[in-house]
Amino acid sequence: MVDSLKKPTFEEIRPGVKTPAKETILTPRFYTTDFEEMAKMDISPNEDELLAILEEFRIDYNRHHFVRDEQFDKSWDNIQGETRQVFVEFLERSCTAEFSGFLLYKELGRRLKDKSPVLAECFNLMSRDEARHAGFLNKALSDFNLSLDLGFLTKSRKYTFFKPKFIFYATYLSEKIGYWRYITIYRHLEQHPEDRIYPIFRFFENWCQDENRHGDFFDAIMKAQPQHLNDWRAKLWCRFFLLSVFATMYLNDIQRSKFYASLGLDAREYDIHVIEKTNETAGRVFPVTLDVNHPEFYDRLDACVKNNEKLTEIVNSDRSKFVQLLQKLPLYASNAWQLLKLYFIKPLDAVEAQGQAR
Repeated sequence: MVDSLKKPTFEEIRPGVKTPAKETILTPRFYTTDFEEMAKMDISPNEDELLAILEEFRIDYNRHHFVRDEQFDKSWDNIQGETRQVFVEFLERSCTAEFSGFLLYKELGRRLKDKSPVLAECFNLMSRDEARHAGFLNKALSDFNLSLDLGFLTKSRKYTFFKPKFIFYATYLSEKIGYWRYITIYRHLEQHPEDRIYPIFRFFENWCQDENRHGDFFDAIMKAQPQHLNDWRAKLWCRFFLLSVFATMYLNDIQRSKFYASLGLDAREYDIHVIEKTNETAGRVFPVTLDVNHPEFYDRLDACVKNNEKLTEIVNSDRSKFVQLLQKLPLYASNAWQLLKLYFIKPLDAVEAQGQAR
């Protein structure tokens, strides 16, 4: 545990440049996809909505929003100890996630330019937004005498290949859950300004609107490709991605509950609210949603949290790697079992809930 009276130290590549957090199953992913398959998509079934979204992207509502003001012009050495550590981790994770979106969208814009100009321009304009977010977060890290080398991150991170339909599921949920995360924090701090320990949170209201618009774009893309929504495979994959996104957020946030406590939030209550809202939102396009009110849902996630705490204790012990592996295996198996049980909780029929057919 970090001594709350001391300034935490971070491993650095070179002075002032933070070593990227170790890649784990819970860290933000970098994605690539089948660009040829993406270029061949027929968007005509929902082209009018996509063109309307493109017009919104062109307006660029936030072009003057991400400008640091005088509230940043002070020393932040008053944020110390464990609060400083978890805050730096939050900025790094957020910056990495935004930058990964920038890389994917920029490459899609480049690859689709001559084959699907409407999609290409949408992706380019979303990459503009993501780059703006990542740059703003990286500049915030400099207030804590750190930064990320985004060029190094580009070359050093492993890239996960997803087929286009999986990119749609994953990025749609990422953008929509990002909206609910940002707006929930913003509304809480609007009511409790005494908990706004750093000025970046004042920017979250406009910021989350970028996330929302990006999510609407992927909603429109999926509606233009109804085969990704209307068969039994789609229902299984939507359940998988919903559970993956919710479980990843929950395990990460509970592990970093002190960050949320520094903002006057209870991490578990915050996550339950965000999960419920994102699940409800996903029902507007996904054929099914998760039964997040099932009595076992959060109990099983809490069991995974406890397993992860034990895994951390094992990793930090002085036991041999072989002994550590033997101790980890039952915990890995338990996590897999808990998530499998969650996956097979009967989902909710989103189309029936909407009272309409696709």
